[in-house]
Amino acid sequence: MVKREIDIAVIGGGAAGLAAAIKAKEKGIENIVILERNEELGGILPQCIHTGFGLRYFKENLTGPEYISRFIKKVEDLRIESKLDTMVLEITPDKKIIAVNSVDGLLELRAKAIVLAMGCRERTRGALGIAGTRPAGILTAGTAQRLMDIEGYMPGAKVVILGSGDVGLIMARRFVMEGAKVEAVVEILPYASGLSRNVVQCLEDFNIPLLLEHTVTSIHGTDRVEAVTVAKVDANWRPIQETERTIECDTLILSVGLIPENELSQTAGIVLDPATGGPVANELMETSVQGIFSCGNAVHVYDLVDYVTQAGELAGESAARHVLNELPSLRKKIALKAGDNVKSVVPQIISGEEPVALHLRVKKPMRNVKVKMGNLSIPKRVVRPPEMVVINLTEKALEKLEKRDELEISIEEETEP
Repeated sequence: MVKREIDIAVIGGGAAGLAAAIKAKEKGIENIVILERNEELGGILPQCIHTGFGLRYFKENLTGPEYISRFIKKVEDLRIESKLDTMVLEITPDKKIIAVNSVDGLLELRAKAIVLAMGCRERTRGALGIAGTRPAGILTAGTAQRLMDIEGYMPGAKVVILGSGDVGLIMARRFVMEGAKVEAVVEILPYASGLSRNVVQCLEDFNIPLLLEHTVTSIHGTDRVEAVTVAKVDANWRPIQETERTIECDTLILSVGLIPENELSQTAGIVLDPATGGPVANELMETSVQGIFSCGNAVHVYDLVDYVTQAGELAGESAARHVLNELPSLRKKIALKAGDNVKSVVPQIISGEEPVALHLRVKKPMRNVKVKMGNLSIPKRVVRPPEMVVINLTEKALEKLEKRDELEISIEEETEP
């Protein structure tokens, strides 16, 4: 077994992990190791060949590979060590990491700080319980994207997409551009679950049908998918049998949500938030275990990579300050709790003393609302579940905020005067 002592270990080499490593290095930490299970750095972004990345961070419209290549180059320029094709098996509460790869064999790293940036994974057919056979041609949207944009394979010619998440919408457009026929995008909710810009650019611009309040109830075919049964759902998401119809297709693409990867967080004894599926974090992105920080989609699923990068930078800076013994302890802790029409909030703990950006997910689309937080009231024109609501608590806002041990954040529609 190879044993090493290091300053900071970053687990995950996607946008969040690279941003964290770069920031920590810029803060003066030399001994940093990035552990990445893939054969290349970049996470999911190398396969995201569409544009729309970097509009906030770089003020440019970039493709995924263009965006992440800037961070990969900076990691190389700063000579930050990265171990690729390396699987982390376990993290202990005292920051010991057990990993394995084909070069070192079994690896034991003892770190002064750890940044968790494992990202998220797709929900699969097994989580949905769709009736029917198990033929070839059922893929998650991310797998189909990798097959087409990295491996160069065409997964199918007649496609039905279940779920209207962003990757599913982008793949609907991608299939059409490559000559396939997308029969329908089927969404169980009364609204699309992806960004508005993707609904317009990927579905409306390509005349792809979007069936809202519908779901796939059965899959047909023996060796290969031959058709799916689609039905309208009632208010309780139960299929209405009389509305069932069959759509012939050879491929079913699933875009039904993302789950933060946190099996390693659990081995470290980190407290997870049931609402997000990620760790409970404070405004410094520190988890319930001192010296272990989390960022990006491992904390909660972001809608824009720009926010993921900013969260990674904050976690990397906090980890560096922890190693340098410069990290302030939160003298006062205010627990933030999701209230009416709020699904989740990150960070879950703030001090109320330093400016902080809060990221909220709402439960339903609403217009002309007020975000209520204690005695603070912040107006917002439109809120939608797919789009992160960002609340910047400035010094001025914090001066007005009543300091209690727990504050509930709720969203209310403004009443007509």
